[in-house]
Amino acid sequence: MTGPVPPLLPSPDSPGVARDLVLTPVGEPPTLRADAARNRTRLLEAASRLMAECGAGRLTMEAVATEAGVGKGTVFRRFGDRTGLLVALLDHREQQLQAAFLTGPAPLGPEAPPLERLHAFGPALIRHERDHSELILASRTDPLRTYAVPANRLRLTHVTMLLREAGVTGDSDLLAHTLLGSVDSVLVHHLVVERGMPLDRLDAGWHDLVTRLAPAR
Repeated sequence: MTGPVPPLLPSPDSPGVARDLVLTPVGEPPTLRADAARNRTRLLEAASRLMAECGAGRLTMEAVATEAGVGKGTVFRRFGDRTGLLVALLDHREQQLQAAFLTGPAPLGPEAPPLERLHAFGPALIRHERDHSELILASRTDPLRTYAVPANRLRLTHVTMLLREAGVTGDSDLLAHTLLGSVDSVLVHHLVVERGMPLDRLDAGWHDLVTRLAPAR
C-alpha cells in the first residue's frame, strides 16, 4: 500500500467503460527484491510488537528502528513517514479480508451470487474496521489520503462490480461510495464505542440498504 496507487475508477456510465471490473489484489508494485522484502517484513513485525505493547498512539519511527535493530533512516526510506508506516501495517492485516472476498468461500467469495456476496461484505467489513479501529484511526492524519489508499479503492471496485452484477440501477460508483460510507471506520467506532450500538444493529442497517437497492423481483 505504500507503492504507487492505481488510477481512479471512471464513472460506470462514461462512454467506452467496460461493465466488468477486474480486481487486482493490493500489493507493493514493483515486486521488492528478496532482501528488501525481508527487511520490510522485519520492520512490520517490529511495529506489530510495539503496537501490541504500547498502542498505535505511541508507535514512532524511532521506536520501530530501535526494535528492529536498524537505523532510523531505513524506516523512513521504506515507509516515507509515520502515516506510511501505519498504512503499511494496516495493509499487512488487510490481506486476510481481501483474500476472503476475492478468492474465499461463499457467501463472501466468488462462488456466491452477487447480491448474496454484497450482503455478506458489509458485516465482514464492519468487524474488520472494529477489530483494527485503533490502527485505522491513527493512520488517518490526512482525510483525502484515505481515498487514495489501494485497499479502499479495491473495496470500491468490488462493491461497484457487485452492484452492477446484481442489476442495481443508477450510478453504481456513487452508490458504492454511499454503501461504504455507511460502514466507514470512524462511523463504526463512533456508533460502537461512543453510542454503545451492537454490531448486529450495524449489520441490519447494511442489509436494509442493500435490500432497498436490489431490483424488484
